[in-house]
Amino acid sequence: MIFAAGLGTRLKPLTDTMPKALVKVGGQPLLWHVVRKLKAAGYERIVVNVHHFAQQIVDYLKAHDNFGLDIRISDESDQLLETGGGIKKALPLFDPTEPILIHNVDILSNLDLNALPTDAPLLVVSRRQTKRYLLFDDDMRLQGWTNIETGELKGPVANLSPLSSLLSPLEKLAFSGIHLFHPSLAHLLSEWPDRFPIMDFYLKACADHVIRGYEATDLRLLDVGKLDTLEEANEFIKQL
Repeated sequence: MIFAAGLGTRLKPLTDTMPKALVKVGGQPLLWHVVRKLKAAGYERIVVNVHHFAQQIVDYLKAHDNFGLDIRISDESDQLLETGGGIKKALPLFDPTEPILIHNVDILSNLDLNALPTDAPLLVVSRRQTKRYLLFDDDMRLQGWTNIETGELKGPVANLSPLSSLLSPLEKLAFSGIHLFHPSLAHLLSEWPDRFPIMDFYLKACADHVIRGYEATDLRLLDVGKLDTLEEANEFIKQL
C-alpha cells in the first residue's frame, strides 16, 4: 500500500495545484519512483490511498495503464483518515491472509524490499539522528517511542519510572516510513475509530503482541517532505 493521501503542506506552493504524490524528483513523480520500486521487487497488487487532488492520481495511473499492475484506489476524498484509518479502510482490497507492505509516497531509499521477513508485524528502522525514536529490546521487539528533546514516552515504556533499569538497555532506532502490517493484528482495528495514526496503534498493540523492528544496515533514505529537500532528492535519486 502506498500512502499518497496527505495534504503535502510542507511542499507548498507546489501542492496548491497537485498532490504530493505527483511532485517530481529526477523528472518523474514520487509515485512513479515508489511504484517502480515495488514492481521491481515483484509486487503485483498495490493499493494507493487518495484524498488531496485525488482525481489527478487516478488519472495519472490510468494514463500509465497502472504500470501493468493490479493497482486499486482507496478513496479518502470525503475524509482524510490518517495512516491507521487508511489501512483500516483499505483492508478489504487485500488478501486477508497476507501481510501488507506499507510505503510512504515521499520516501526514497535503497532498501531491499525482498529482504524483509514477513512472519510478524515489522517496522523498518535504522541508526540515524533524529528527535523521535522507536525503542526496542534485545529481541528487536517494539517497546515504545520517545522524543529525546522533550523526554516524552509512549507505549509500554511510558508506564516505567524514568529511573527504571529497563529503560537504559532499550535500543533507540529511527522509523523509516516503511512497515509491514500483519494479518495477525487486523482484528484489533475494529476497536479503533475511522481516523487514527498507525503508530499509536502499534504502540498500544505491542504491549500484548510481538511487533518487531528490522534494522536496515547501510540504509540510504530520504524523506522528500519539504521544499528544501527537493534539490537534494534530485541528486539522491541519481545515486540510487
